[in-house]
Amino acid sequence: MSELDVEHLRSWIGRQETLEDRVTRFPIAALSATLDRDDPAPRPGDPLPPLWHWLYFLPTARQSALGPDGHPARGGFLPPVPLPRRMWAGGRLNFHQPLRVEEAITRTSTVADVTVKQGRAGALCFVLVRHEISGENGKAVTEEHDIVYRGMPAPNEPPPAPKAARADGVWRRDIRPDDTMLFRYSALTFNSHRIHYDRRYVTETEGYPGLIVHGPLIATLLMDLLRRNSEVPAASFRFRAVSPLFDIAPFSVHGARDGDGGAALWACNAQGHLAMDAEARFAA
Repeated sequence: MSELDVEHLRSWIGRQETLEDRVTRFPIAALSATLDRDDPAPRPGDPLPPLWHWLYFLPTARQSALGPDGHPARGGFLPPVPLPRRMWAGGRLNFHQPLRVEEAITRTSTVADVTVKQGRAGALCFVLVRHEISGENGKAVTEEHDIVYRGMPAPNEPPPAPKAARADGVWRRDIRPDDTMLFRYSALTFNSHRIHYDRRYVTETEGYPGLIVHGPLIATLLMDLLRRNSEVPAASFRFRAVSPLFDIAPFSVHGARDGDGGAALWACNAQGHLAMDAEARFAA
């Protein structure tokens, strides 16, 4: 295969996998502690908060099957994109009914699309995965998950110009990420990607200034901000990663009702630059 054989990669479109799991209690209590919440202990039948389904259906690749970045070696369910950097770029979710503690759950995942574009610094490969998650009472969550692969930047390549975050938030929470928070979230999601816990690797090999805060963790913090400020459950949620956040500086999450049956949510770094943009819609 050539460096980026688009037709070969697109042959993964339509590939499916189905996983089964159960909404066990410990991960819920552990994520609550990681988010610094004072929730009561989860009980059978309690609803699982939105986005917390990411605690389940975790990858269990054997140690010998991991690549140098800590991810499972390319191929298998996802296409073998030969670009070194991989990130969770965003997603769109609809919540049809809550999953519940101790419920048996099933997730069917489909590679929906694979596209290659030419970016400012080289080729970008986008993989779209669709998930349908069902509980004992039927469909509960549908999710579109955007994954992007890219090459390493050239030496002395300037970073993209930052985008200023909006300044009209009504809700705000300041977050001080550190090794412990990132370790706990990596452990909870069985995420062995070294950019989140291996400082030497992330700075010397990938060239980042510090450990990278997980995109799903930022999205979860945005949804958690909504939960802290609104009793109306979200019916849908979409988010888009704009720029990375690192453990070397605090960041903040913000939100406000948008006057159209939902809320705008966003995260920004200590300089006020946008890191993630999101929107939640409430049930009619």
